[in-house]
Amino acid sequence: MTGSADDYSFCANPLASKAARYGPEQEEVLNAPAFDRARKTIESWPGYGLTPLVPLSGIAREAGVGALHYKDEASRFGLGSFKALGGAYAVWQVLLREADRKGISSSDREAFAQFAKTMTVCCATDGNHGRSVAWGAQTFGCNCVIFIHATVSEGRKQAIEKYGARVVRCAGNYDDSVREAQATADREGWIVVSDTSYEGYRDIPKDVMQGYELMAAEALEQWPEAAPPSHIFLQTGVGGMAAAVTAYFWRRFGSARPTIILADPLKSACWLETIRSGEPTAVEGDLDTLMAGLACGEISDLAWTILKHSADAVIGLSDEAAVDGMRLLAEGRYGDAPLVAGESAVAGLMALMLVANDAGTRTALQLDETSRVLVFGTEGATDPELYAQLVGRAPGEVAGGAA
Repeated sequence: MTGSADDYSFCANPLASKAARYGPEQEEVLNAPAFDRARKTIESWPGYGLTPLVPLSGIAREAGVGALHYKDEASRFGLGSFKALGGAYAVWQVLLREADRKGISSSDREAFAQFAKTMTVCCATDGNHGRSVAWGAQTFGCNCVIFIHATVSEGRKQAIEKYGARVVRCAGNYDDSVREAQATADREGWIVVSDTSYEGYRDIPKDVMQGYELMAAEALEQWPEAAPPSHIFLQTGVGGMAAAVTAYFWRRFGSARPTIILADPLKSACWLETIRSGEPTAVEGDLDTLMAGLACGEISDLAWTILKHSADAVIGLSDEAAVDGMRLLAEGRYGDAPLVAGESAVAGLMALMLVANDAGTRTALQLDETSRVLVFGTEGATDPELYAQLVGRAPGEVAGGAA
């Protein structure tokens, strides 16, 4: 089933099946032992704490569902987004592996610290992933260079530089900056810490995604309803976060897993086109969506391995819908406590709101007044100046919110 409206497009995934098994192909990407290692490591870091799972009962009533909960990642490690879980963990794993190749143990702190100083990690970013990689590099003592594309805001550039990274602005879009980061790393002997996978590059994106799984585990452990989520709406850039969350719930619940709905910006709808085509499909152009963290034209191969049989549908939404979502949360429009959410944080929530009054889509998704919905608020106001322009108030003026 495929449908469209002024603000969104909808496409069911004919490859998806609740009966599909989480098999060896998926286990090779994300698995429980690797997640357990990631969880133990991240929970040991200074500043670790649970991010809140916020009930949105007012919005739930407006959307015609039984319950709605929002995992608010705005406070994660002080970095403002869930990306803190992935990039920094991958930097640590890179250093461990490279040190081990040289016979250096992380338990020999002096030798490990000296070794880390010789290493340089890099990545391409729309903002949040680069901030996490830079923070991880600063925390673990290695060098860092971050590549940003033409439309990344100056505020996000400065936020990365705050963690000691050198930032290089590239021409073109996000995917162009990915290619430039890899080419430079190959030339300089640096290591790319990317959240997207491509041919010949898989291990490090797995580390990133393994870190993201912690967010899903926390959400399920915090879940207050008698039954687990029936539906999860997940925003997609390259798809790493959506795949990580889906993998956790798929392993945990098998054929009883929640219905998974992806939310894709219409201006960079690589997942919408991929689901329509039934195979990885790139979109081209400047990808100038306001949802900067989701401005990707090519999906991650690893994410496709997870999502091709488990993403039940995809919704493409407009930038205008995202801005309305930011304002909806900031205002507490339907009686919920106000929340600060960045442009990329609200795609999953707004995908729910866009289909709330569409009887055909609700039926296709088996979404009704008993549904229990989980969404992830993946960032706070990571660009405070832009947030104020879009919402009409500074993050600090939104009662109960975190920038």
